[in-house]
Amino acid sequence: MGIPLLSFIIFTPVAGAAVLMFLRGDDAARWTALSFTVLDLALCIAMLVGFDTTTHAMQFTEMRSWVPALGINYALGIDGISALFVFLTALLGSICVLASWVAIDRKVKEFMICLLSMQALMLGVFCALDLFLFYVFWEAMLIPMYLIIGVWGGEGRVYAAIKFFLYTLAGSLLFLIGVIVLYFYGGRSFDILALTEQDLPFRIQSWLFFAFLIAFAVKVPMVPVHTWLPDAHVQAPTAGSIILAGVLLKMGAYGFLRFSLPMLPEASMHYSTLMLALSVLAIVYGGLLALAQDDLKKLVAYSSISHMGFVTLGIFALNLRGLEGGILQMFNHGVTTGALFLFVGLIYERTHTRSIADYGGLMKVAPVYTTFLALFTLSSMALPGTNSFVGELLVLSGGFAANLVAGSAAVLGALLGAAYLLGMYGKVALGPASVGVQLKIRDLNAREMAAILPLAVFVLWVGFYPKPFLNIIDASVKHLLTQVQSKESGP
Repeated sequence: MGIPLLSFIIFTPVAGAAVLMFLRGDDAARWTALSFTVLDLALCIAMLVGFDTTTHAMQFTEMRSWVPALGINYALGIDGISALFVFLTALLGSICVLASWVAIDRKVKEFMICLLSMQALMLGVFCALDLFLFYVFWEAMLIPMYLIIGVWGGEGRVYAAIKFFLYTLAGSLLFLIGVIVLYFYGGRSFDILALTEQDLPFRIQSWLFFAFLIAFAVKVPMVPVHTWLPDAHVQAPTAGSIILAGVLLKMGAYGFLRFSLPMLPEASMHYSTLMLALSVLAIVYGGLLALAQDDLKKLVAYSSISHMGFVTLGIFALNLRGLEGGILQMFNHGVTTGALFLFVGLIYERTHTRSIADYGGLMKVAPVYTTFLALFTLSSMALPGTNSFVGELLVLSGGFAANLVAGSAAVLGALLGAAYLLGMYGKVALGPASVGVQLKIRDLNAREMAAILPLAVFVLWVGFYPKPFLNIIDASVKHLLTQVQSKESGP
């Protein structure tokens, strides 16, 4: 069977959390958490180095019987669709520890345990090949995220944590019902790969499609089940916002890719126009809401709704350019929006205000900060030469090919993005100086630069040379399209 690399990747953060339980002292907790997240990142880099881009087959597979009576197995594996997100989760895990070094100053050990547990469970979601195991990881990750928001969040943290938990739990219950239905219609098997080979009746596919849609739409989040997101982001600590935007939102889109499209191909094609309409609604509505914000964190939160609309638009364009663009944009969004939340957190630590009106002229007192902020702002706008340009171009190309109206409306969302992002940057970095705030501001230190630089590298790497990233996903996307398009589009 070889080295169980994926198990090592998943359980390295668990081992770190276990070690933390026996430590005393905040500094020891911080350094231990950082050490285990960096080790996990190194394992993920080794995984990518050994990844075969020429095949769509699952790689680094592991299989052990777990509950034989019910056909439940501990089954792991990754393909091109999941490989980038395993790496992204580990990368953001290390950055979250660095971002929390000063920001979290109470119950530091407990916070790091929650953060490491969250990382392990999210990694499990992307690696699971057993539907029951997937659901365990999917559901369990709500607990540490709830605690991160509810214990270490802002003044309205309890309300935001409960709202997040209830929304996602409601979606998860529908997903559980769908899992049970799939189990009985799929020959009493939880094997995800075997379930993709089942030819379910269109009526059952339709029912499952909408059950999964609600569950995944809450996670993305899609309009109108998006209202938990701004509260969660505003109240969460910086690390919570980074991991929420960078990884947790990808779970919903990943669910569409792993379950809805390959298992319910006829329903996916039949309802693709509906999904394109919902995607465009999220793009435009999220952009308009972001345009109206005066709170830095709310602006980035609402921009996430708009940007994730591009992801679902690409997925349900159901063509090669759209799907590859959607998956690449999921990775890009994790890098860029994760970085923007990091920048909001860094400036909030210094000034204790998130109001855009309170800032101005930061270029004079924090030139390094504002230079990197400019890079990530331009990336979020999808300027040529940045990572988001490549993903957004592919998505729009696929969107226009699938539906001219949807593609045209998505362009409006891109224009809105330029408006609110340039407006924000102009006021914060280049606007009239706010002397009271400027006195509190110092530029980035070495620890903060260590968190920012890897994200900046990926903005430029994907922007100027996206081929290695597209090579990773290409074979798996082509296979997924074959699975979907081999079916007729329903009755």
